Amino acid sequence: MRHLDMQQLRTLVTIAQTGSFSATAEKLFKTQPAITHQMHQLEATLGTALFEKQGRSRVLTEDGQKMLKYASQVLALNDEVFRVFQERLQGTLRIGSPHDAVETLLPSILRQASQALPQLNIDVCIDRAPRLFELLQRGEIDMAISARFHQEFEGLILKRSPVVWLCAADYVHRPDKALPLILADGSSIYREMALAALEQHHIRWTVTRIVPDLVGIKAAIRAGLGVTPRSIDLLAPDMRMLDEADGLPPLPEMTYHLWIRPHADDSPARQAYEMLRQAWELVDAVPAARAGPAAG
Repeated sequence: MRHLDMQQLRTLVTIAQTGSFSATAEKLFKTQPAITHQMHQLEATLGTALFEKQGRSRVLTEDGQKMLKYASQVLALNDEVFRVFQERLQGTLRIGSPHDAVETLLPSILRQASQALPQLNIDVCIDRAPRLFELLQRGEIDMAISARFHQEFEGLILKRSPVVWLCAADYVHRPDKALPLILADGSSIYREMALAALEQHHIRWTVTRIVPDLVGIKAAIRAGLGVTPRSIDLLAPDMRMLDEADGLPPLPEMTYHLWIRPHADDSPARQAYEMLRQAWELVDAVPAARAGPAAG
């Protein structure tokens, strides 16, 4: 007997909601080829085409529209079943996040958790990775988003994001001068990443501004005070990227993880963690870590 894949159905509904495969990939933290592959698998299961080309876009066929209606009904029933049996959960879910994930990853996690577990209170703690790991180890928070790998915790890979050199849109880059860097104070994977790349390529640099948080970094960028290494997610209309054409080296990709505290069995934290794993088809962080050096 054939079965429908719930994740494929959820992806189909999301495509209809967002209007494109690329927007769906961004919302579900997947690559566009992965979204396309899911839809090809669903079409193969059903034995019919769900999408057709219309100019540069792909739109639902007549069968696609029918399947969208069924998918919405199936998902609604699926979610209702989970809500009924999860109503017994009580308490508070405590989620930690670094500053650079507050505007990107954190909102989606909070939305998904609150929709799936509406009876739980959700507290948010914003801090740097070392501090979040301390709180996680002591059980003072339940889950934490971090770009740093920690082999003692169980975790999932949330997203891989390019790291780029950012500056103000009107910033004048001078390759003949030492690169003016805007960096965060204290421990920072971006600092480590940038300085290693600059040293490896023998590029002169100087620290023009050291700021305590992401708000300060954004302000310094917009003021045209220098260049900073950051996730491409931080790029705004009043900023631009510098790259190899400007004489700057490429930077490694950043991998964001979702870590869960130790001894979280049969807790709201475990319920939320497994729900996020299934909803976004997240993979374990450990295999990724074994494949290369730990991310920061």
